[in-house]
Amino acid sequence: MKKLIFATNNKGKLKEMQLLLPSIEIISLEDIKWTEEIDEPFDTFHENALIKAVTIFKATQLPVLSDDSGLCIEALMGAPGVHSAYYGGHPRTDQKNIDKVLDEMKDIKQRVAYFKAVLCLIWDGQVHYFEGRVDGHIADKQMGLDGFGYDPIFIPSGYQESFAQLPMDIKNKLSHRALAVQQLLTFLNS
Repeated sequence: MKKLIFATNNKGKLKEMQLLLPSIEIISLEDIKWTEEIDEPFDTFHENALIKAVTIFKATQLPVLSDDSGLCIEALMGAPGVHSAYYGGHPRTDQKNIDKVLDEMKDIKQRVAYFKAVLCLIWDGQVHYFEGRVDGHIADKQMGLDGFGYDPIFIPSGYQESFAQLPMDIKNKLSHRALAVQQLLTFLNS
């Protein structure tokens, strides 16, 4: 079985990645006793994913997978985008982020949005990127209790339910992260 350190402290992302990669042993930052927050100072998902992967790789010299992802809303000029995690301010909470988006969108009819994920893999010292995107729109209110992050307010195209309402097996076929993981698996199996 292949092993990867997944460079995140986000429990929701960790759980989702473990479900998406059942044939790979996912080692968490908690497992390696990593407690520091890795700064994400850049303006692109690629750069932020890279800094996380490189930081952990330098410390461990083991294969590392990182993820930088976010919700991009057309009416908000792409925000929250790379600032999705802290959009509602510090300390970060999913609820503060959701509340800020819903407040900013309250009088906006054009609710087109997408989730984007960029995975960065450092394998045998080489850097590889895998991307996924899912289109949809922002709900008028929170819908559903499952998932994490912005899942309760994001409705993927072709569905009436938010990511937080969809069964996990359906979300894990549609999501931006799932699409990026499919590319990752193709790479690892080649």
